[in-house]
Amino acid sequence: MRSITGTRRLLKWVGNALLVMMLVWTLVPFYWMVVTSLKKDKEIYGFEATLVPRQPTLANYTRLFATTPFVKYVRNSTIIALGTTVFSLVFGCLGAYALARLRFPGRGLIARGLVVTYLVPPSLLFIPLFAVMSTLALIDTHQGLILAYLSFSVPFATWLLMGYFRSVPVELEEAALVDGCTRFGSLVRVILPMSLPALAVVAFFAFTQSWNEFLYANVFVNSVEVRTITTGLTLFVVEDVFFWGPMMGASFLSTLPPLILYLIFQRWVVKGLTLGGVKG
Repeated sequence: MRSITGTRRLLKWVGNALLVMMLVWTLVPFYWMVVTSLKKDKEIYGFEATLVPRQPTLANYTRLFATTPFVKYVRNSTIIALGTTVFSLVFGCLGAYALARLRFPGRGLIARGLVVTYLVPPSLLFIPLFAVMSTLALIDTHQGLILAYLSFSVPFATWLLMGYFRSVPVELEEAALVDGCTRFGSLVRVILPMSLPALAVVAFFAFTQSWNEFLYANVFVNSVEVRTITTGLTLFVVEDVFFWGPMMGASFLSTLPPLILYLIFQRWVVKGLTLGGVKG
């Protein structure tokens, strides 16, 4: 009995140690990003580099907003991320409902194709997508980036919501149909209110993925007017010179929207991921 108790304690200590290591691994880059943005140039580039800034300053943030189009980058990323999120929710809900509730030929094949589509690396798709964007005159536009981002957000949204919709009792939907609801009405009034955690997961995924995406934004956008935050950060590298202060300030500010979004919807996101994994 004592050996079993000792083994459990040892496993608990090992688990706690691993969690602490993972926490440090996650927080150290974030900490370094913040402190670097508050340092003077001589503490960043010279031999006086320190782990903690001796004289914290906001000069890098002032320089960021005064000399760079950072606000424009934030606006572009916000428009694209919100647009991707909205369309992912709409198309994901409609597609998931059709695959979960309707019976038609090829339904299983389409469901399996969603998983395959989601697993295809974006690095293999940007060339054919570029050809499509050029044909449709969507290069260097917000609409083009949103359309490109839907290629990886809609399959995930449909797959996750499909498993969640199947967990909703069919009797509730049938009762709504008997009371006069249409298929669309039962989806909006019955299924979606019961699937809020899954919708939160889809919204969070679509927003963060489109906010942080770099490859498509770098390939499909050329002008400053449409450039996003991720591609805008590359402008702080001029030949072999790295402007670390403003770059770290911009990086820190760009991490805040997804972080705030997660803190607001944390309960729903965690519940949606756990229940979706069990029910899906």
